[in-house]
Amino acid sequence: MTLADKTAPSQTERLSFEFEFRHSPAKVWRALTDPVLLAEWLLPVVGLELAPGAAFTFTAQPMPGWDGRVNCRMLEIEEGRKISYTWVVGDMDTVVTFTLTPTETKTGTGTRLSLLHTGFKPTQKQNFGGARYGWKLMGGKLVDLLEKTP
Repeated sequence: MTLADKTAPSQTERLSFEFEFRHSPAKVWRALTDPVLLAEWLLPVVGLELAPGAAFTFTAQPMPGWDGRVNCRMLEIEEGRKISYTWVVGDMDTVVTFTLTPTETKTGTGTRLSLLHTGFKPTQKQNFGGARYGWKLMGGKLVDLLEKTP
């Protein structure tokens, strides 16, 4: 399994990551949509409903300058293939999109997972850097979770 930061060096408006998993798309999809699993690699989630327009919230320990809440609204969902939602922290209103593509591996079907985090404004360089760091950290946790989850 690999995690690659595909963000162009000059890019400041969108982050792009790609994962290659030996796990099936169904297993990866579960890690992206099951509240119990999301809490293990991303953040605890409240009110997650897999329906366009549904509002939900990721929660974390509050820190100076952040109340620990990520307010989201489901934009698009294609069962087992794509999930996209707003990611709002303070005045940062961005969009996170995960796209799953089946791949062939030596042991069967694997998954290429693309992660795009778009909508950063030129004045949000610190947010962009923080999100880049955060997705690398959480992406590593996703890799670990998939290894230990049946």
